[in-house]
Amino acid sequence: MQKNKFLVISGPNLNLLGHRETSIYEQGSLENIHTGLSSAASALNVEVDCYQCNHEGDLIDHLQAAPEQYAGVIINAGALAHYSYALRSAIGSMLLPCVEVFISNVHAREDFRHKSVIAPVCLGVIGGFGKQSYILALRALVNLCDH
Repeated sequence: MQKNKFLVISGPNLNLLGHRETSIYEQGSLENIHTGLSSAASALNVEVDCYQCNHEGDLIDHLQAAPEQYAGVIINAGALAHYSYALRSAIGSMLLPCVEVFISNVHAREDFRHKSVIAPVCLGVIGGFGKQSYILALRALVNLCDH
């Protein structure tokens, strides 16, 4: 594990940012988020590795491998946050601090989005701040890992 390196995982359909529901998810792509995270990481004197996948099993594989390489994880699981107990188990068993991120304010949306099954095994949840939610999560993890 490297104390200054963090994994950022984005789940299903987040590769479509900038093309889908821009009134909810804003303009700009996931690549823009990754670029912003890299800049923020540099300013914080840490590194980030960003990964996106539409397949639950691949996300779980990355989480299981994370403790060997990273000090913490930021995850936007997309729709999987609301029903994936397999993802919840992987997060809970990796024994790294994990922050769940939502771009939108899920509590201002449909009822099914109000509950995250992975939130209880995450250190915290940050949402509703657009793409800035990722940067806030990175700052929180860096602060936690410095102490």
